[in-house]
Formats: sequence, C-alpha cells, structure tokens
Amino acid sequence: KFFILFSLLFYGLTIQGQQLAVLKYDGGGDWYSNPTALKNLIQFSNKNINTSIELQPSVVHPEDPALFSYPFLHMTGHGNVMFSNEALKNLKTYLLSGGFLHIDDNYGMKSYILPQIKKLFPNKKLKEISNDHPIFSIHYKFPNGLPKIHEHDGLPPQAFGLFQDNKIILLFTFESDLGDGWEDSAVHNDPEDVRLKALKMGANIIKYAFEF
Repeated sequence: KFFILFSLLFYGLTIQGQQLAVLKYDGGGDWYSNPTALKNLIQFSNKNINTSIELQPSVVHPEDPALFSYPFLHMTGHGNVMFSNEALKNLKTYLLSGGFLHIDDNYGMKSYILPQIKKLFPNKKLKEISNDHPIFSIHYKFPNGLPKIHEHDGLPPQAFGLFQDNKIILLFTFESDLGDGWEDSAVHNDPEDVRLKALKMGANIIKYAFEF
C-alpha cells in the first residue's frame, strides 16, 4: 500500500514547478558542503533547458516524511555517512517510487557512502555508466562521459548508477566534483569553461531524472 501511495505521489510529475532538496544525513559528514551549488544549478537549468524549478532548494532528512515531496535529491560531502534503518527504508521506498538521488563525492566520501548504498539495495550492484548512456547526451553532449572539474587524486572521473527497469534511480559521481563547479565562482575560482561544463552536466542529470 505504501509503495502504491508513493508511486502515485510521483506519477505525472514534470520538470516544471518542482522543488529540489539537499539530503541531510547523519554520521558527522558535512552534508552542508557546497551551499550555493544546487541553487546555481537550478538557476542555470531554468535559464538554459526550459525548466521552472523553484530557485531555493530545501533540506530534508531521509527519516522525514517530507522526503517524498522532492522528486530530486542531491547529496554531497567529504566524510562519514550513516543511515538508520528508518532512513534506509524511506530512501528505498522513495527511489523505487520514482524519486532520484544524485550523490556527488566532494572528495573523501566514497569509502563511507558505498557501504550505505549496499545496505540500501543489497541485491543491486552499482554499475559504471558508459559514455554512450543518454545521461551524457540528453541535452548537452559529453562524448567522453563525466567531466573532470577538480583534480582530487588525479584519477579519471567516473559515474556509477543503480538501475530499476533500465533507468538510473541513484547516480554516484566520483573524482569529478560537479558540486564544486556549481558553486559561486568566487568560492573555488574555477575557470568559467570548467564551471560551464559542470553546470551543463548537472542540467543533463536533472533533465534525465525528470524525463527519461
């Protein structure tokens, strides 16, 4: 019954008139990293891919029933991540009911988030997303896949997904740091062409989450 209820909640949602949210989590990690990022991405998307998303994103904890009010969640940070059993239950229902979670490693998050993802879906496996996947071409073209925004360990950027019915429901981006590229330009002093790559990729993610 709960699954049907939340499926109906997401049924028919469009990319217009929605509010996105940052996911607040427990464990001591800095979920509040990149405070200007999501707002800037929304502003860019509204201007360039014809969305009309509310400019100010919200903040939601996975145990909060309000979770189901947000069709798109963004999660980031550098440190530890912990989900309670209630949080895992809500997140799983949320994702299987049409919600979308983007987890962007802000450097140092991977070793903490991967065990939590495994708890979330023990029977699913994160799969690396190939460069020819629609998420890299749904609006802006990224023939080489995920763009590199910050160097971190100098490793190539990678995008991984959990899939349901051939659609990505959880996207994990690693060694890219899209969120830093979405921040106000004065925060990291990234070149404008680098910031533009990050924003374009972010717009693709939003468009994919709503339309694919």
